[in-house]
Amino acid sequence: MFNALNRFMSRLDGDSPHQRRQAEAGSFGFQVLRNTNLDLSIEPWFDFIVGINGRPIDNPDPALFAQEVRNCAGGTVNLGLWNAKGQRTKDVHIPVPSDTASLGLSLQYAPLALAANIWHVLDVASNSPADQGSLLPYSDYILGSPEGALHGESALGELVEDFIGRPLRLYVYNNEYNVTREVTIQPSRGWGGEGALGCVLGYGALHRLPAPLDEPVNAPGEMMFDGGNSNEKNEPAFNPASVPSPAQGGDYLVPAQVVTPASAPPRGGKKKDRGGRSPNHLMDDYFKEEEEKSRAVDNAPQSKTPSGPPPPKAGGGPPKAEEAQADEQ
Repeated sequence: MFNALNRFMSRLDGDSPHQRRQAEAGSFGFQVLRNTNLDLSIEPWFDFIVGINGRPIDNPDPALFAQEVRNCAGGTVNLGLWNAKGQRTKDVHIPVPSDTASLGLSLQYAPLALAANIWHVLDVASNSPADQGSLLPYSDYILGSPEGALHGESALGELVEDFIGRPLRLYVYNNEYNVTREVTIQPSRGWGGEGALGCVLGYGALHRLPAPLDEPVNAPGEMMFDGGNSNEKNEPAFNPASVPSPAQGGDYLVPAQVVTPASAPPRGGKKKDRGGRSPNHLMDDYFKEEEEKSRAVDNAPQSKTPSGPPPPKAGGGPPKAEEAQADEQ
């Protein structure tokens, strides 16, 4: 399954240098072999110069590149760098000394696909030659060897076979620590397991060099999270007092946690809190008020205020003056 995916990814990238050149501008460039200028953040082997002063490099003649650099003596030269870690391109502005007009770089014209000749270290068996050589599973990538150039998937296996029983030096890059080191391994068939190295290696489009862990993973032009404070964008902060209440005509439901104690209904009297009572007194007051309203509507008798004096008795009529005086005495 993985071999089929690798072939599919290879077809997307282009199977030949000519197809890659048509599919991607700057598929060839000057690979940095050595950097003697410590002020330049350029990595040997990983960085390819694919452009200069805004133009892609499409001519392998190093004299033309050197002449363009000399033309910028006393100023700065703009280089487009493609990095094999994550396959990213960036522009750097480098000052060119007026006396030497040298950048302190050793370069070779090579295809970018050269950086794809890597082997991803997967499982490492215990006490194997790879384990004795301190190869780290899943984070180590074999880049090459000072013993000879490695081109193609079978190149590393052929080199290992030539060094059975002898020390083999390998250049290994670690993604977690973002460092490259030289590792010495002695391949063997008699270490007690399978393979001369005792590790599983991945090769192809699914095992390219990932970007370092300290670099962002956003695609070009994208920003997943701003990370800034909302107040920096002049957005008003949430204020519970600004939420309109139903009495003001707004169609909002104000949670009990937002209501301030001043807006809570007045209590009839203070009661001592009992054990097990809910700590949210606002909710207790709300339910108590609703319960009192329900009882008042369902059970409590309604008092009726008289609209006027009671009607006179039948056959009575208004009291006489003599009777009124007798009552007053």
